[in-house]
Amino acid sequence: MSEKTYQVLFVCTGNSARSILAEGLMNHAGVFVAHSAGSRPSGTVNPFALSTLRDLRLPTEGYRSKSWEEFAGPEAPALDFVFTVCDNAAGEVCPVWPGQPVTAHWGVRDPAAFEGSDAEKAKVFMDTAVTLKRRIELMLALPLDKLDTMAIRREVREIGTR
Repeated sequence: MSEKTYQVLFVCTGNSARSILAEGLMNHAGVFVAHSAGSRPSGTVNPFALSTLRDLRLPTEGYRSKSWEEFAGPEAPALDFVFTVCDNAAGEVCPVWPGQPVTAHWGVRDPAAFEGSDAEKAKVFMDTAVTLKRRIELMLALPLDKLDTMAIRREVREIGTR
């Protein structure tokens, strides 16, 4: 893995659960600066997303539900990767991301849509986090500094199927 710090954006519709979990997990990885956003942000972060991060011993401060427009303007960080983590966002017309980042779909079911007891909801959120964590670990194993853009694009898209 190279010493370059990569900028990553996780996109979902509401930016309240999956993309927040992915942001927290990826930021813990070290060589990535992760962000999250939504096409139609809910305005709040799901409390189960924060409790899942807490259960994983990850920071829970500073998360907010925000629009993907924040990452499409001239003041936005130059993104290296953009991942959609929900099927709705994957089908939407996304903004033009500055710098032509590598994009891929890493869809997972929406844990916030699950109806059940709090214990059942907590399990569904943890299952979602485990899936995202596995994909992030697979990405961390890629020799990004040794692959060309086409190979990176192919590999990160393949990761989204695991």
